[in-house]
Amino acid sequence: MIFEQIATDGCQSYLVGCAETCVAALIDPELRQIDHYLALANRDSVRIRYLIDTHTHADHFSATKELARQLNVPVVMHRKSPAPFVDMHLADGEMLVLGKLRLTALHTPGHTADSMCLQVEDRVFTGDTLLIGGTGRTDLPSGDPEQLYDSLFNKLLKLDPALKVYPAHDYKGRSHSTIGDELAANPRLQKRERAEFVDMMRQLNLTMPTHITEALRTNMSGGKTVASLLAQATASVPFMSLAELKARVEAEEDDLIVLDVREREAYEKGHVPGARLLPRGQLELRVNQDLPDPTRRILACCELGYISTLAAATLRDLGFAHAVALDGGMKAWREAGYPLKEGPGP
Repeated sequence: MIFEQIATDGCQSYLVGCAETCVAALIDPELRQIDHYLALANRDSVRIRYLIDTHTHADHFSATKELARQLNVPVVMHRKSPAPFVDMHLADGEMLVLGKLRLTALHTPGHTADSMCLQVEDRVFTGDTLLIGGTGRTDLPSGDPEQLYDSLFNKLLKLDPALKVYPAHDYKGRSHSTIGDELAANPRLQKRERAEFVDMMRQLNLTMPTHITEALRTNMSGGKTVASLLAQATASVPFMSLAELKARVEAEEDDLIVLDVREREAYEKGHVPGARLLPRGQLELRVNQDLPDPTRRILACCELGYISTLAAATLRDLGFAHAVALDGGMKAWREAGYPLKEGPGP
């Protein structure tokens, strides 16, 4: 069996394949690791046939949709997954065929309604249902401690105690455990009566994951992350340095329109001399009125350089082929001691 475990800030993903037929599945891929996964598959000379999420993740961004687009292979989740981009929905007990391997789905709701584990040969990929020394939390959308109890004690923990446990998360550098080890030493699994287990889960009072709203939004809908939008915009626009803009301002060149896309209050506290105000939220509505000549060179600037990058990309989409963005933003401009003008006018 081909097997690779890839850790990303505590998130664990897995490349599992048949060595004889050179086909593989990628389980719980993380968006930042796409190039790494493709390199591993190339190194191992395997073709990724399935992209699998064990559940709707709330603490990181899944790479399944983007990899499906690149590789033209199906995204696989449990049939209760709400994501519209899922191509194949598995039910409890159904299998995926990977050459000589069989990945069997076990529906294990509790952490989320669509949680499932995947058993193959001597191991089980437990998602966030069972962790090393812990379990998935049940206080996120569609979580249910009663269901988690049943999934653990009436299904997952009844498997062979020798089965290796590979979870979707571990923050202590551990690669795997076993069903038997978890039964013996996992603190949460010592609460074996339903009522005491459910009460324990309801009293955990855990902090919410970073980016939970964005992660749920993108993983459930297939929408883009803010980081993806910025990366796409950054790849599509040129940038001008602070020093280059300063030199052009001092030379009083008139071939460059400096467009400040912050809100009026920030603009009036201090802007690049000669800069025009056009807030990003009004750009599409006012572009024809404020920028009648699409052949002009336009430099967009904002506080940190992110919004101006999006604005420059939008301008290019609208036909302003010479739009660029300021590298660094007004914060860097101020810190460099470059000239500022206060008030409402350029």
